[in-house]
Amino acid sequence: MGRNALRSGPIVLIQVETALYYGRIGSYDLHQVAPGGPMIRSELVQKVADENPGLTPREIEAIISTFFDQIVDRLAADGRVELRGFGAFSTRARDARTGRNPRTGEVVDVDAKRVPYFKPGKDMRVRLNV
Repeated sequence: MGRNALRSGPIVLIQVETALYYGRIGSYDLHQVAPGGPMIRSELVQKVADENPGLTPREIEAIISTFFDQIVDRLAADGRVELRGFGAFSTRARDARTGRNPRTGEVVDVDAKRVPYFKPGKDMRVRLNV
């Protein structure tokens, strides 16, 4: 992947807010989580669709998939992704260690690995602590 691969194409800024909503469609209950609860991918797609009626659901899904795929690809390449005002994704190294199986108490070796890490940006920290 070239250096400018993430810079090509349109840039889409998405503001995500969870909302309390209860409804019913057919036999399926629509229950979006109240503020403070988890937001799932389909809720994110719906929120973007509501705010961008000119885009089809397929286009929105492609945008969101590309967005997440690019973050994962950059982290897999040992890179860092910074989203101004939101935060920065990076990875942290975990050393190999000896652990225990919680069921049996057996000693097991845990391999060294990289784990994802997120550091919230200043704007996010301010909004969370209002």
